[in-house]
Amino acid sequence: MSRAEQPSRRTVLAAAVAAAVVAPAITAGAADASDAAEDPASPVDYRSWTSYKDWRSGTAQGTRALAGVRPGVVIAAAAGTTDYPDPHTGTTATWEYATWTSPVHRLSVPSTEAIASWNAHTPAGTWLQVELHGTYSDGTDTPWYVMGRWAAGDQDIRRTSVDGQTDGKSTIWTDTFAVDDATTGLRLVSYRLRLTLYRRPGTKLTPTVWRLGAMGSDIPDRFTVPASTPGLAGELIVPRYSQEIHKGQYPEYDNGGEAWCSPTSSQMIIEYWGGRLTPEQLAWVDPAYADPQVDYAARFTYDYQYEGCGNWPFNAAYAATYKDLQGVVTRLGSLADLETLIAAGIPAITSQSFLKEELTGAGYGTSGHLMTVIGFTADGDVIANDPASPSDDAVRRVYKRREWENIWLRTKRYNASGRVVSGTGGVCYLYFPARLSARQRKALAAVGVR
Repeated sequence: MSRAEQPSRRTVLAAAVAAAVVAPAITAGAADASDAAEDPASPVDYRSWTSYKDWRSGTAQGTRALAGVRPGVVIAAAAGTTDYPDPHTGTTATWEYATWTSPVHRLSVPSTEAIASWNAHTPAGTWLQVELHGTYSDGTDTPWYVMGRWAAGDQDIRRTSVDGQTDGKSTIWTDTFAVDDATTGLRLVSYRLRLTLYRRPGTKLTPTVWRLGAMGSDIPDRFTVPASTPGLAGELIVPRYSQEIHKGQYPEYDNGGEAWCSPTSSQMIIEYWGGRLTPEQLAWVDPAYADPQVDYAARFTYDYQYEGCGNWPFNAAYAATYKDLQGVVTRLGSLADLETLIAAGIPAITSQSFLKEELTGAGYGTSGHLMTVIGFTADGDVIANDPASPSDDAVRRVYKRREWENIWLRTKRYNASGRVVSGTGGVCYLYFPARLSARQRKALAAVGVR
């Protein structure tokens, strides 16, 4: 669980690498993803820049677009230098930088929230920053908000979100842009994203960014969602890892395994797609610890400002450090969306919060928890790899469909004190190969990811 006894950032918001990717198979008959169609009335708009044409369409200051099998953007020549005082190390260093700014994207859904995510390679001596600048429905503009300062490693800077960003109309809560008072009708109607790529002065090093995108959404307030009709029976064979067996390990990363639901879930799906760590990468982990790759994932998803491993874009970016993997953060609208993905062999990491009595068989309550959906029973119940389990063998769980879809898709709930707090409204991480099959591509397009 993720700090189950503390207010989650959603509660706060409501109040105010190695192996090649292999193609896994589903173990039982499933609905064909080709039957799925994108809902034109979806309250979610995910837009990304990934193609050579996309990278050529932006405004470059010192960057250039890369063609090839996996197009991207890199530093061509530094646009300038700047000093960065790292608040988490207390040191200041000089960096060369270059920028790429996306065209304006007009949201198909005027949004109350937006979450950016990115996929990149940052060799030692480099890092990147992602910013968002938007226009409101009243015609005014947001500031340039920092959505994350990130590096795959932790030797140059400490990856971090940035607190205290607000203009009196919206606020950045860790990784999420949110309109402060959605009841006023104010919405984000368009945005641009800006990448700043940094490197040590005098070197030819560069980050390479393959995917940059953001999800905007306007999910209506709801304590319950309508019951859905089962449409899939099948299960993906996904590695099972428990966060609980890591309790007390490396407490500098969010107090150890008890709070590692997000990186544990991420590692399960990364390894499902064939991602593996080398002995050299794991050499720093105590050899007495089982599943050392989970400790690794916790370290390299850790947000030094949030002081946790649950930063959503940082997890997606971590997944994409593995060879030929991509990761995005988005919202899905229904269990039918998950069924579409499972049918195409794509598991999903979902975020939910609930009281102990709201999810039969879980045995716990949480203000924010990530688990991995791997399939559906013949009755339509959800098969999940739940890392909040006492052992790896106990990770596979079956949860009642009606209970599970409600705790995942709602935006409002009552906590143990009877107060109204927030739900996550269908947030999920999706990890998938850089080279997609036609079926995988169609399934992702059906849920709004391209």
